[in-house]
Amino acid sequence: MHRREFITLLGGAAAAWPMAVRAQQPKLPTIGYLGSGTALVQSQWAAAFVRRLRELGWAERQNVVVEYRWAEGRDERYAEIAAEFVRLKVDVIVTSSTPAVLRAKQATSTIPIVFALVGAPIGAGLVTSLARPGGNVTGISNLSSDLGGKRVELLREVVPALRRLAIMTNLGNPSAVLEMDEIQAAARTLGLEVITQEIRRGEDIAPAFDALKGRAEALYVAVDPLLNTHRIRINTLAVGAQLPTMATFRDYVEAGGLISYGPNFPDLFRRAADLVDKILRGAKPADIPVEQPTKFDLVINLTTAKALGLEVPQMLLARAEEVIE
Repeated sequence: MHRREFITLLGGAAAAWPMAVRAQQPKLPTIGYLGSGTALVQSQWAAAFVRRLRELGWAERQNVVVEYRWAEGRDERYAEIAAEFVRLKVDVIVTSSTPAVLRAKQATSTIPIVFALVGAPIGAGLVTSLARPGGNVTGISNLSSDLGGKRVELLREVVPALRRLAIMTNLGNPSAVLEMDEIQAAARTLGLEVITQEIRRGEDIAPAFDALKGRAEALYVAVDPLLNTHRIRINTLAVGAQLPTMATFRDYVEAGGLISYGPNFPDLFRRAADLVDKILRGAKPADIPVEQPTKFDLVINLTTAKALGLEVPQMLLARAEEVIE
């Protein structure tokens, strides 16, 4: 399903379902889908989730309803949408990112919550253990903080003379803060000087780049819905400042970033659908172990590398799942 087709589907599904007809139908199981970003940015993830639901026997408007809401990376929207889902009495909430899961957990202790990607579910207080989450929350960890050191090493392969690394982080995201700490430790182990740029709103991005002028030689972008929503702006400013970028997933590289390494996010949303299927068939989230990623993608943008005057080593290109030219 292409991105444009999926967005059209989201916009037209409700209109095509007349209120009078809905009233005559028995109540179907309802999934509250809390998109942490925008429909445009995260449509491929939602489409992967829906496709897997269909494979498992759940067809929208036939035997299940999916209510889509998009928070656009704004913390206040997480709480508003979670409260709306509680009022709608959905059967399960599906979301991603630590702030979104935290707000959903604050809104309800009874409705099951499935996260498709969270960096540190124990550290953020979402679950008591990976094997037995306890409570009403389970899902899939994206290992964002655990993979931080690997990303710094990959960035050094592309920028071997790197000495000063900037890290851009949304302080409102506990997982991103943990990732920042991991990156700082990994960078210092490699003898790198670290400059942190802390973001809370989209309006903070341009001033952050102004503050980096002449101080950094590369930029690490910590995974976060707010920063992902503004990824085109971040990449444009980074290229203008001659800063090679490292991010967690391919969306950044497709939008002009230099390199990304991390879990395959559509695959995580497919697997989230498996967990939702178990819950809709009677399983309790407290008894469903938190899973780990199994597919990882290294993506490199050669067009951006050329714009930055960088030559990517052939051995690194050979290891990449995708090279954008």
